[in-house]
Amino acid sequence: MNIKNIISQLNFKWAGEYVIGIAQDYKTKRVLMCAFMNKKAVEKTLKTGYAHYWSTSRKKLWKKGEESGHVQKIIKIIPDCDDDTLLLMVKQKGAACHTNNKTCFYKKSII
Repeated sequence: MNIKNIISQLNFKWAGEYVIGIAQDYKTKRVLMCAFMNKKAVEKTLKTGYAHYWSTSRKKLWKKGEESGHVQKIIKIIPDCDDDTLLLMVKQKGAACHTNNKTCFYKKSII
């Protein structure tokens, strides 16, 4: 796997420097969360096999679960048709959401 080639094929168009990362449970197909990924986050994810994201508020790279232990082991990464969103098929350990819910999408439907 040539990481530089993979990264060069992605379209980091969001705010000029990000792709969207959507984490989905590889078994249940349930959407767990989404977050921004810059080139460093994608590279670290590919190198380590664990999901890394870019915090736009803290302006730093973070490994999902680095504090809670609720890591996301990468099973597959699938780019979308525009190469600006990555579907991360993951094996989630513990809760995906910082609220300690299994998914960030736990609220009632708005329509």
